[in-house]
Amino acid sequence: MRYLITGGAGFIGSHLATRLIDRGDEVLILDDLSTGSMDNIAALVDRPGFSYRIGSALDAPLVSECVDRCDVTIHLAAAVGVRLIVERPVHTIETNVKASEVVLAAAAKKQKLVLIASTSEVYGKSAALPFREDGDLQLGPTTHSRWAYACSKALDEWLGLAYMREKGVPVIIVRFFNTVGPRQTGRYGMVLPNFVRQALAGEPITVYGTGDQQRCFGHVQDAVESLLRLLDNPAAVGSVFNVGSDEEVSIRQLAEMVRDATGSSSPIEFVPYAEAYAEGFEDMHRRIPDLTRLQATINFRPRTPLATIIHDVVSEQRGRVGQR
Repeated sequence: MRYLITGGAGFIGSHLATRLIDRGDEVLILDDLSTGSMDNIAALVDRPGFSYRIGSALDAPLVSECVDRCDVTIHLAAAVGVRLIVERPVHTIETNVKASEVVLAAAAKKQKLVLIASTSEVYGKSAALPFREDGDLQLGPTTHSRWAYACSKALDEWLGLAYMREKGVPVIIVRFFNTVGPRQTGRYGMVLPNFVRQALAGEPITVYGTGDQQRCFGHVQDAVESLLRLLDNPAAVGSVFNVGSDEEVSIRQLAEMVRDATGSSSPIEFVPYAEAYAEGFEDMHRRIPDLTRLQATINFRPRTPLATIIHDVVSEQRGRVGQR
C-alpha cells in the first residue's frame, strides 16, 4: 500500500511513517515544515519506498497530485499547541478547516480512504466522564480564542462524515488525547517536553494554573499502533475513535515525576493562566477517554506506563544536549 501523510514530518506523522516503511509499505509525506522538521524524517530519506514533498496542505493542486499517487491519505496537518492556538486563531481556523476540505475534495475523485486526525479538545467543557465518542460536545464562547481549535477540529469531523455520506469517501476519525514521546517539541506549549527541558536545565518547572487539572498521557508508539490497526480494519470506516491512554495524572504530579526522573532540583512554580495566556482563559479540570470502542474494534489498548514515557522523553532530550 502507498500512504500519503500530510504533516508527516511532525511528531506523530514521522513515527507513523517509520512504522509503515518498516512493514514494507510506501510513504509519501507532504509537510510545509511550519511545525514539522526534516530532522524527524532524516533517517527515512534514503529508505526504499519513502518520498516527501515540501508544501502546504492548503495547496489544492499539490494535494490532488499527492492523493492521486497514493491509496490512503492520513491527514495530520494542522495548527497545534495551546500557545499557537490562542495567539493565532485565524491561522488555526483557516489551516485546519481549509486543509481538510482540500484533502477530502481530492480523495472524493476516486473515493480513497482518508483518516482525519481530530482531538480530545472537541469535548470542551463536558463533565460526562470518561468521554465517549457519541457523547455531547460542550464548547466555550466564540469570544474566547482558545476554543477556535476545538471548533475547527469538530468542523473537520463533520466535514469528513459529510463527504462520506454525500460523496462516498471512506473516512476514519481519531480523537487524539495527550500524545507524548520522543521528537515532540515544547515550542507551542506541549507540557511534557517543556517540563523535561526545564528540569534538565535546572530551571523552574512552570505549571500553569493550580496544577490540579488531570490529563491522560499516551505514548506516541501506542497511538501509532492504534492508527495502523484502524487503517487495516474495514470496520473502522465511518466511525470516530478516542486514541490515547486512560491513566490519569495531575499536572502537578507530572511535574514531580519529571523532576524525580531527571534527578533535578528545579523548583515547581505555578503561573496563573491569565499571565501565561490571556485574561479569561479556560481549561478543563479532567480529560479522560472512554476506550471501549477502540478496544472492541482493534483489540488493542495503550500499554505504556507514564513512568516509561517520561523516561523515553528524558533520554531523548539528554541525547540532544550531548550532541550540542
